[in-house]
Amino acid sequence: MVSANSDRTVQPNVHPATRQRRDPNVSTLKLLVAGGFGVGKTTMVGSVSEVKPLRTEEALTAVSTQVDDLSGVARKTTTTVALDFGRVTINPELILYLFGTPGQDRFWFMWDELAVGALGAVVLADTRRLENCFAAVDFFESRSLPFVVAVNCFDGAERYATEEVRAALGIDPGVPVVLCDARERESTKQVLTTLIQHVMATNRRARLGGL
Repeated sequence: MVSANSDRTVQPNVHPATRQRRDPNVSTLKLLVAGGFGVGKTTMVGSVSEVKPLRTEEALTAVSTQVDDLSGVARKTTTTVALDFGRVTINPELILYLFGTPGQDRFWFMWDELAVGALGAVVLADTRRLENCFAAVDFFESRSLPFVVAVNCFDGAERYATEEVRAALGIDPGVPVVLCDARERESTKQVLTTLIQHVMATNRRARLGGL
């Protein structure tokens, strides 16, 4: 597993528009925001990105509504068909590149490509449709990619304790589970901070285990 501190010039698999000459003293980390359809991935990336987010959204058509499960998201009119991209400067020496994954089953072939070079992921969950994030949890567990589960607290949705969510998902006790509002910049920043800390702790344990 690649350590967040092992290479001062980590080069994520970024969109060509983001490629520019980099200061060798600046570390760049690629992180994913994943989860089911309509869970708030595009919103989360957009809430925190310091640049205008790159989005690949298309309008939902009558045909797509026959394919995609719109349960709980009946008002949704667009869908991500490739990726969302945003950038966050944590400090002068650390920049994050955020990649939001498409949520529908028919676009999951994109996940393998987007996961190349990623150091960690946020699995965004909606407690009204918690089963929709199972695939994302399985994807990252099977690749031993560190992830956190962020429960997006939608207006009107019943609130559950983080340990209840953990039990329902059946995830390891070491995986952080946090509550968030994907619309709020500070809330998203806290989720990303938790993920970075989890990635660093996971890599530290891996190094110690290899001694």
